[in-house]
Parts: sequence; structure tokens; C-alpha cells
Amino acid sequence: LIETENIYIDEESAQGRLALEPGHYVMLAVSDTGVGMSTEIRSRIFEPFFTTKERGKGTGLGLSTVYGIVQQSKASITVHSEPGQGASFRILFPAAQTGVANVAAIPARPPSDGTETILLTEDEAGVRGYVRHVLERHGYRVAEASNGLEAMDVLHSFPGPIDLLLTDVVMPECGGVELAEHFSSVYPGVPVLYMSGYNDRLWMEGDRAVNFIQKPFASPALLARIRELLDAHRNSTPKTAGTPPATS
Repeated sequence: LIETENIYIDEESAQGRLALEPGHYVMLAVSDTGVGMSTEIRSRIFEPFFTTKERGKGTGLGLSTVYGIVQQSKASITVHSEPGQGASFRILFPAAQTGVANVAAIPARPPSDGTETILLTEDEAGVRGYVRHVLERHGYRVAEASNGLEAMDVLHSFPGPIDLLLTDVVMPECGGVELAEHFSSVYPGVPVLYMSGYNDRLWMEGDRAVNFIQKPFASPALLARIRELLDAHRNSTPKTAGTPPATS
């Protein structure tokens, strides 16, 4: 699956996980549903002459060449992969400044802040810390967990209602889809937002529609999506939104 998209990286996102200068970028993503990679292999894929192929079948220079081009272009490349889950590569290239100019740029609408409580579930500590910082900076209350099982414990022990579940899809022990099913049994109708480095079309089951944002994302995109889901839920069920689960 090959995708392209124009993306604006704001200063907050640039200083976070992306290690880029703020500005406009062109995203190129290539994803597959192959055998995936272990953490050890994933950590070495850009090394020159490293290959998992049989002797004489590969040189190990393909991805190292890609990495060199990305670095020379002042771009960024990220890879998400787990054994049996395929792989997804995303490159952000700085957008060229063309001579078409004199066309006033339309400023992006700043996302609204919020005061709701969000259950954040993400197994990668760096990503989890960055997302929590963004959410709290914009007024949200955050409960966090590093995997689905931990999130279930937080779900039942957290003092107060939870207004949205923000969860990674692929996590050890208990993934995001299983967690979301349990969350929805406790908080029927309360929105769930999935996040993943994999394109949703590669893991979504059947024709089930999901709320989804692909990593790496800029903070305005995440905040806007969260605000959209919270507002839609509040407008559709104003009397029950955020109602805590009944206790026996």
C-alpha cells in the first residue's frame, strides 16, 4: 500500500518525536502485510550490509541507501513493524517552495482545548510521554497505561468518568482492539480513537468502521480528531456522555 499526503509539522510536534524543523512536508508511506520484524532486526535494518536474506540473495544495501537519501534530504523516516504484523515505513520530505506564490496561505484552525478525561494506552514510553504532554498542555486530564491489561485495571480503578479511549493497536499481552471491546462494555457509546504506525486498512477486520489516526502525527491533527469525537458524542447523547460505569 503506497500513500502520499501533504502534512504541516507544528513547532510542538517538531520538538517532540519527529526531530524535524517546523514547516510543510510531503509524506510518502509504504506498508505491507508481510511477516514483520522483531525488535532486534528492526533496530538494524538501516545498517549497511545487514540482511536477513540467504548468502548471495541480498547485499543489505537497499534500506541503508534509502536512509542516506532521507538524511541528505533533511527528511525523517520511521518504521513500525511487529512479527506477523507486516511493516509500515513513513518518510516526511520537506516540501519544495515553488514560485507560484502570492497566494495567501489559509491558516489552520487551532484545535479547541478540552477538560475531559482521556485513557491513553501506548506501549512505547517515548510516544506515550509525548502524547500525554500534548494532551495535558491543552487542558485534558490523562490516565495512562502501557498495555491493554494495564488499561483495563486503570479503567476500573480510575476515580471518575473517562470520556475517550486513545489506544495503540499493536501492543504486547492485550492489543487495542480487544481493549476497546472491553472499554465499550463498560462505557457504551463513549468514543475510541485508535493510533498506529500501520495503515488502518491493513489491520481493520471486515468492513468495520473505526476512528483512526496514523503515526507519526502532528499534535494539531491529534487534538482536532479528539475534539471532533468528543463533541460529536456530547451532541448525540448529552445526558449520558462521560457517565461512569455502574458499580455493584
